[in-house]
Amino acid sequence: MDSTEKKSGDVESLDLIIVGAGISGINCAYRLQTKLPQVTFTIFENRTSIGGTWDLFKYPGIRSDSDLHTFGFSWHPWPHPSPIAEGDLIISYMKESVAAHGLDKYINFKHKVVSADWSSKTNRWTVAVENEGVTKRYTSRFMVLGAGYYDYNQPLKVEIPGLSNFRGKIIHPQFWPTDYDHTDKKIVVIGSGATAITLIPALAKTAAHVTMLQRSPSYIVSQPQQWSSPWTGPKWSHKIWPRSILGTIKRLYFMWTTHWFATLCRWFPKRMKEMVKKATLVQLPPRLKWDPHFSPAYYPWQQRLCLAPDGDFFKALHTPKADVVTGHIRTVTEDGIELTDGTKLDADVVVTATGLRMLFGGGIPLQVDGERIDTAKQILWNGAMVQDIPNLFYMIGYTNASWTLGSDETAFIICRLLKYMERKGIQVSVPRAPRDHQMKPRSSWQLTSTYVKAAEERFPKSGDQGPWRPRRHVPNDWAHARWGNITDGLHFTA
Repeated sequence: MDSTEKKSGDVESLDLIIVGAGISGINCAYRLQTKLPQVTFTIFENRTSIGGTWDLFKYPGIRSDSDLHTFGFSWHPWPHPSPIAEGDLIISYMKESVAAHGLDKYINFKHKVVSADWSSKTNRWTVAVENEGVTKRYTSRFMVLGAGYYDYNQPLKVEIPGLSNFRGKIIHPQFWPTDYDHTDKKIVVIGSGATAITLIPALAKTAAHVTMLQRSPSYIVSQPQQWSSPWTGPKWSHKIWPRSILGTIKRLYFMWTTHWFATLCRWFPKRMKEMVKKATLVQLPPRLKWDPHFSPAYYPWQQRLCLAPDGDFFKALHTPKADVVTGHIRTVTEDGIELTDGTKLDADVVVTATGLRMLFGGGIPLQVDGERIDTAKQILWNGAMVQDIPNLFYMIGYTNASWTLGSDETAFIICRLLKYMERKGIQVSVPRAPRDHQMKPRSSWQLTSTYVKAAEERFPKSGDQGPWRPRRHVPNDWAHARWGNITDGLHFTA
């Protein structure tokens, strides 16, 4: 691979293009910089800052729903004691990581990728990019889709009867007005997912009253902010362990404990549900019962668990300023919400925390030799490439662990595969499912959440055998990405 960038007319040519400067794109850039320094690459970011989701969402209390010791970068360990962090601190950490490792030189802001076309004649991608109203074209041998899985422009559409009747303020968390003052307002948050669980304690600090209105509940687990492993908990450990070693210990500890908790939920769903129930009951105020408010109709980890740092959600419920109501909406009125059981909830503000719309690869149209590819009909190879699409990588994380662990595995596969292709003089790699295969397609997300179900027809699936199976076992996947077979299922062209 040529270590110098080339230009042909007004078309700039590189070895690799990364789409998105969120946590996946930044992590991929670091892996390429350190493992393949001869590779020329760039990052195109549509926004004006790094961070992706964390730069987009500005609603009160926005925070991670995974611990930062595993959600953060292994090569720049999370430096703060709290494992769950708010958005501003995460952005600050990401900027610190980028600056410390010189990754900012690869990032092009306000560069929106609008199309990508693969040519078998040239064995290259041609990528159209809009910047300041001008469309530029770039070519590259490889492309990495690291744009996450949310639609940044459009939320999930959910029909709420009579919502147009409401004369107060209606806010979707994805587009929260940063200058809006909710002090002394009566607020109803519709939804029971991680966003709603985050909003309730944050809004209750200054609102007159906030109610979480849910049709069905989610599992909510308290996460101690000062909890850590026996090896890193004592203060003296921070004096004797270098930051890199301390970070590795914490990362491994959280990776294993989260993995085994999720595994136990899959193996012993009834017992784990009972365990979560007992932990929840001791935190509830007497006026709220487990059933119907905290008893989901599914088992833990069939949908992601909602985290409450230091039990902040439950603490808010112990005050007169926060409440949970479970029921179905009959209609929204001018000044509140009426439920089918006759309950009336007064409101100055209605927050529609009803889910986020998922979008594959930033919605970029992909073509191979002039033919549009319907990625929803394809199968993922090792959770890293899409069936029948040459030299394209896709960043997908875990649903039962931190997203970054999965996207880092893809980054390792990318680096190993590029090294292999360089060594063998190979130009093109394409995932090809056997013609006589009888694989049963399954969702790559393995969740029953409403927003996931609504997006299944837009995303590639996984298979049930070989390299087409979805990622699920973090330790096994971690080892495979570094030392396992990465050629099975690929078709190579010199």
